[in-house]
This record gives sequence, C-alpha cells and structure tokens, in this order.
Amino acid sequence: MSSQKHSDIQLSAIRGIPEVRPGDDLGWLITRAAETQGFQLADGDIVVVAQKIVSKAEGRLVNLGSVTPSDFAREIGSRQDRDPRLIEVVLNESANIVRMDDHVMITETKHGFVCANAGVDRSNVSGKDWVALLPVAPDDSALLLKNRLAELLKVNVAIIVTDTFGRAWREGLTNVAIGVAGMKPLKDFRGQHDDHGKELSATVLAVADEIAASTGLLMRKTARIPVVIVRGVYFDHREGSAKELIRPKDRDLFR
Repeated sequence: MSSQKHSDIQLSAIRGIPEVRPGDDLGWLITRAAETQGFQLADGDIVVVAQKIVSKAEGRLVNLGSVTPSDFAREIGSRQDRDPRLIEVVLNESANIVRMDDHVMITETKHGFVCANAGVDRSNVSGKDWVALLPVAPDDSALLLKNRLAELLKVNVAIIVTDTFGRAWREGLTNVAIGVAGMKPLKDFRGQHDDHGKELSATVLAVADEIAASTGLLMRKTARIPVVIVRGVYFDHREGSAKELIRPKDRDLFR
C-alpha cells in the first residue's frame, strides 16, 4: 500500500502530444510533452491515457474501404441506417451481441467489456473512412507504458488506459478503465466499519474507474488532451488488471 495519505488530489493535463501514428513511442511522446510544459513525473503518480492514442500507436486502425460487409452486417446497417462496413468491423471485434435495436448495438468485446459498438470509434481518427479499435490487450499496453516511463524517467507510476462507455443504470457517458498496470483497480471495504460502527457488507469501490472518470473532465472529446497525470491518490500499488472490473455474467442482472 502507499505509505502516505493525501488530502488533495491534483489533475494535470499533458498538452502538446502530436497526432499519434502506428509505431510511435508513447512513453517518449508523453515524456517530451511533459518536459516541454515543465511537468515532472514522480513516484506514485497515475498516468491516465486515452485509449485512442494507445490504439493508434499499436496500429489498431481499420480503413473501411478494405472491409467487405456480410449479409448480416448489411441487414443491421439497413435497420440502423449505418455503414454496413462499420457494422462488420463491430461484429469482428465482438464476442457476443448483448442487445440491439434500430439505433444501437451493445456487444461484449473479446476482452469481456460490454459497451456500444465493441468500442469501435470514428472520432479523433484522421480520414473519414478510418476507425479505431480497442487495443488487443489493454492491460499489457498499460504495463508496457509503465515500464517505458520507468526506463526513460526512473519513476514508478501506475497506468490507466481509459475509454468512454455508457452505463446500464444511468444516462450519459463517462471515462472508465479498460487497462491497468501498477495498481489494484478495486478497493474492498467489506468487513470494515463505517463512522457509526456498522459493518460494511457490499462496499467495493471501483477506484480505477473513479480516477478515469475524473480525468474525463480534462480530456473531453474536443480538447486534444489524451494524457492526464493524477497525483495525490492513495491506492494499492500491487499489480492488478482491468478484467477485475468486469462483473461476472452470473451476477450481471442486465444480461
């Protein structure tokens, strides 16, 4: 566990990261941008990175011009008034269709995430026919970035890779953690007692998601801020995985 508790939490946007291209060294790009604006990473910081730049660096991009839609994709595209080539990409990235109507597809990705369109997204991708896919293994992506920053800066940081998801119980979108390295994503308070002495029986906080959501206030879709450094959070430094945040199907009342 972290040896120090903090009363204040600081969120710092890292600006000036250029358009990321396949093969780019994200660790180096982040380091250079932080140094340019005079920000110095420190042990215990949490580096929160938008999924889109991770996907771009890893070449997880598809040109719809190269996609031949299946009959099923054409049927869905006609029903939803969407490009059947895009639907085909969504189907290829999905392990299962959870829900679908005339407006949206909710799918389970091959990672186990339940989200709209398997995380396939056209926003913030150059070229009208290009789309970005989720990283193949977001936890591995996070760990590689953690190790690269340690190599470049000799710092021990945690990494959260985020994407923007909807939620079953509420309107609106929020950033959530899809990849984690250097921290446990959940904090279990069960068995502890509240301020009135009552034992907590169901309180497990999604710490990584809470941190991810906070950085969405700075990232936003149009801000060109894909990296935010969070400082002052008391978290469990043991290795964890974003897969711990996925609710098992037998306890998922929405499926």
